[in-house]
Amino acid sequence: MNETLHIEGRDIELTHLDKVYFPKSGITKRDVLTYYQRIAPYILPHITNRALTMHRYPEGIEGDDFYQQNIPDHFPEWITTVETQKEGGTVTHVVCNNAATLVYIANQGFVIPHVWLSRTDRLEYPDRMVIDLDPPDTPENTKALRSTALLLQHVFQELGLTTWVATTGSSGYHIYVPIKRELKFDDVRDFAKRVVTRVAEDHPDEITVEQRKNKRGHRIFLDTLRNSYAHTVVAPYSVRARQRAPIATPLSWDEIESGTATPQGYNIDNLFRRLGQRNDPWASMDHSAGSVMKARRQLANQTR
Repeated sequence: MNETLHIEGRDIELTHLDKVYFPKSGITKRDVLTYYQRIAPYILPHITNRALTMHRYPEGIEGDDFYQQNIPDHFPEWITTVETQKEGGTVTHVVCNNAATLVYIANQGFVIPHVWLSRTDRLEYPDRMVIDLDPPDTPENTKALRSTALLLQHVFQELGLTTWVATTGSSGYHIYVPIKRELKFDDVRDFAKRVVTRVAEDHPDEITVEQRKNKRGHRIFLDTLRNSYAHTVVAPYSVRARQRAPIATPLSWDEIESGTATPQGYNIDNLFRRLGQRNDPWASMDHSAGSVMKARRQLANQTR
């Protein structure tokens, strides 16, 4: 079944709307497209003016999937793009600055938007830093995840940085730190690694920075690798490719403290009920950017 959607002055042909994307949940391509059209006012502030990588599942989440960075030749000219450098050449990324673009790329079998931590006008200078809390491959222990997230909130607060937290829609949490665009990716990643390494040294039985899974044991892995040039992070309010279509959902810290929000607690069916009951907890994030330069001086001055 095909339909034409008129949105923001654009006519977008929507195709194969009855195709089932999430077989065990019965969620169709139409459901995913409708979700992204409705969530546009919430997701766009977090992806506007950022290079985007499309994670596509043209036959649904149980079919073949692939990451697409270069914009395909058939995409319309009205979609904004940015050219980024890579070893041996360049990549032309989609930049999703409006609802029409979001719906168009969703119609291409796109399920998950992955975005850069820098903006297109200064690609080498991130304005967000992210720590990924990755639990071990054991039954989910949300209490330990929450405790680790709150610990990181406290550590960054002592360094003069404000943190924001989201479910990943998978197994863990993401800690976001909005930062001033003072330093390049390598310096920001180095600072993030120094912070989490110190946290892991202080809590060696619960937390690790060991990248090899077979060395982590039952500890929570603090991953800082996304803070690199050309690396991406799953955008807030993204659908995840798991049954019931969980959503990477921005939270408030009181929800972490109370234990009311689990990593897959919100999905394509219940997220809008949540948004109807409370404002977007990340609405003011961009006003809280802190200085990594100051924070790393503070870190160096802290006694061990």
